[in-house]
Amino acid sequence: MRKRNESVALEHERFAASASSSSSSSSPSSPATAAALDKDCRLKKNLRLAGKGTKELGSSSNAGMKRAFGRRKGLWFRLRKVFLWSLALYAAIPFLVKLCPGIQAKLIFLNFVRVPYFIDLKKPQEQGLNHTYNYYLQPEEGVTIGVWHTVPTVLWKNAQGKDQAWYEDTLASNHPIILYLHGNTFVFVAKIYVFLFPLQVLSSLGYHVVTFDYRGWGDSIGTPTEPGMTYDALHVFDWIKARSGYNPVYIWGHSLGTGVATNLVRRLCERETPPDALILESPFTNIREEAKSHPFSVVYRYFPGFDWFFLDPITSSGIRFANDENVKYISCSLLILHAEDDPIVPFHLGRKLYNIAAPSQSFRDFKVQFVPFHRDLGYRHKYIYKSPELPRILREFLGKSEHEHHRELRH
Repeated sequence: MRKRNESVALEHERFAASASSSSSSSSPSSPATAAALDKDCRLKKNLRLAGKGTKELGSSSNAGMKRAFGRRKGLWFRLRKVFLWSLALYAAIPFLVKLCPGIQAKLIFLNFVRVPYFIDLKKPQEQGLNHTYNYYLQPEEGVTIGVWHTVPTVLWKNAQGKDQAWYEDTLASNHPIILYLHGNTFVFVAKIYVFLFPLQVLSSLGYHVVTFDYRGWGDSIGTPTEPGMTYDALHVFDWIKARSGYNPVYIWGHSLGTGVATNLVRRLCERETPPDALILESPFTNIREEAKSHPFSVVYRYFPGFDWFFLDPITSSGIRFANDENVKYISCSLLILHAEDDPIVPFHLGRKLYNIAAPSQSFRDFKVQFVPFHRDLGYRHKYIYKSPELPRILREFLGKSEHEHHRELRH
């Protein structure tokens, strides 16, 4: 027991002596040791910072990816939302049209669109039409229509500063008259377009041109309907005939105006007072076929129940403009003009109307002529007046009608 304690004490003393000797031997080199330890600490610190930077870089990269993904997800959500709303609107419009047939009537007439708006239709001379006079006629109570009358070019100088009475009197001069029935183009644009004819073609050929805005168009008062528009045209025709003496009177309809024109001429023929000729520019067969062929209908043309949703409301609104039916009851010369590249009223509808009219018994004693204009000419829906051949076509066609008119007067 004593031996064991002595060995432990001896081992303890040796350990203490070695510790003291090591501490005394290391003291001369303590600055180098401190430097080494400091370097080692800095290295460890740098390694820790580097590790921390790597972690931060990784986390920022992940955050950027998350933000990009979030943006893509938000864009996709918005696109999907827009698509769903568009799809819902697309599906709702047919039901809206079916429930409110008046929408179709508005789209057919387009009388609520007037461009430009701030134009004084009472003063056509301000638009360069200085041999044109503005009238107002009243077909029936509560309805007033604005009428423009352009005299032939040969009367241009005499027309300066003249009043309404002078213009009315000139209708009895030795010049034929054209009653022009415009389509549903924007009101003022339509009138300017209309008067490109008398200024460049009809007026230079020696024709009076009388046109008007149907009730509800321009500065005319009233609500447009097919019977009302036809009655307006009948009233203007009778007004002209009361002042024209023995001069021939022709009726010219363009686009939607062809529907008014055939309605009018059918009624005139039924009462045995037909015009001397009927000219249809860019005509259709009937309003249902035209609506089905119109470019606006492309997005719904193959929609299930298209006829029931879109065409039946037109008929239920009392709008037919049945040119294909009317021509079977018309007994006067007929000229049809149509451009092959017409995007509004397809060329095949004008050709189809001619094929219906030509064999009709009502035309057996009258001339029926169809004049196509090649698509390369670019006349489209409303630029046939640019054709250099138009004066010749009118002279040949209306010249024959004038001969027939004078022959009837002699008899």
